[in-house]
Amino acid sequence: MNIHKFVMPEVIFGNGSIHQVGESCLRLGATNVLIVSDPGVTEAGWLDVVIKSCRQVGLKYTTFCDVTINPKDEEVKKGCEAYLENECDAIIGIGGGSSIDAAKAVAILATNGGQIHEYEGVDKIQLPLPPQVMVPTTAGSGSEVSQFSVIVNTKEKKKMTIISRSLIPDIAIIDPETLSTKSAHLTASTGLDVLTHGIEAYVSLAATPLTDVQAQNAISLVGKYLRPSVASKINQEAKTNMAMASLQAGLAFSNAILGAVHAMSHAVGGRYPLLHGDINSILLPHVMEFNLLANPKKFADIACFLGMDTRGMSYMEAGRKTIEYVKQLAEDIGVPQRLSDIGVKQEEIRKMSLVAFHDACMITNPRDITVEEIEGIFRKAW
Repeated sequence: MNIHKFVMPEVIFGNGSIHQVGESCLRLGATNVLIVSDPGVTEAGWLDVVIKSCRQVGLKYTTFCDVTINPKDEEVKKGCEAYLENECDAIIGIGGGSSIDAAKAVAILATNGGQIHEYEGVDKIQLPLPPQVMVPTTAGSGSEVSQFSVIVNTKEKKKMTIISRSLIPDIAIIDPETLSTKSAHLTASTGLDVLTHGIEAYVSLAATPLTDVQAQNAISLVGKYLRPSVASKINQEAKTNMAMASLQAGLAFSNAILGAVHAMSHAVGGRYPLLHGDINSILLPHVMEFNLLANPKKFADIACFLGMDTRGMSYMEAGRKTIEYVKQLAEDIGVPQRLSDIGVKQEEIRKMSLVAFHDACMITNPRDITVEEIEGIFRKAW
């Protein structure tokens, strides 16, 4: 009999739930919190909402808002210094995947010490982390419910994947209203990230019935609601359903892990200050084409989740239709189509292929892959 493990935080979901941040921290025993965020979230006004919630329940707080796109080891170090200097005892992360990943990394150093590089890989964290409450403002990364933190090693120009049960936040607060301040491009980019999470988790070698149902729901919701969410900032039905898709995709990949798209995307993101979702959107159909042979049935399933009629088709035929659907979706919502369009240099493909080959996400890719094959996929996508 197979044994499956599924881990997740407490989840609070719904419009207005962001106002429960302060009370949630109190329930975890916090008295003095470090709020980790970024300039975009600050400008949108969501940091002020979190601060007000903390003040209302009497929490002391310090803000650290120097997180940039693809959070870096130096930023994590500065965040930890702010945590220790102000004698904080809990962490709030608010923003996209960058802010939340940075908040998790700060939590690691705050109690375990050392350098963040020492924790790259699986289960390197030894001591308990401080209480963590995470508030996503993009329907994308799923980091608020995952056991991942991805941080750029600035010296080696690569993204470090840190995986540990300790990184699952205590409470995740998902408020769809925060999505109303995102641009159409960011909505599209993060939405393709959600789809990538759902697809990679569904075909992962570590997928289970528990992760499959989450991935299936996430893929279906993206198919129905990403286009209208990109089209309108005030379409509350679309925003709510994309927030749910992101949540469910996050739960799926946190437990099933990912695959070659993310391994390769991490290699690109470590060298270029690009949106993670933009890189994923370019690589996803090419990796799907490579992986189709490994599990045609599951790729045919994805076609059904996306609402396609596959009657009379073989699994391979339906799988190819799925790949065409993903390409058309990316074109419809206006995300980049090629790596060359976003500034990736062809001469760096070999280096990035070597980095991707050793990424932890590659372990659960459904098809065996060589460095040369990774390089070939990169060149197709370039």
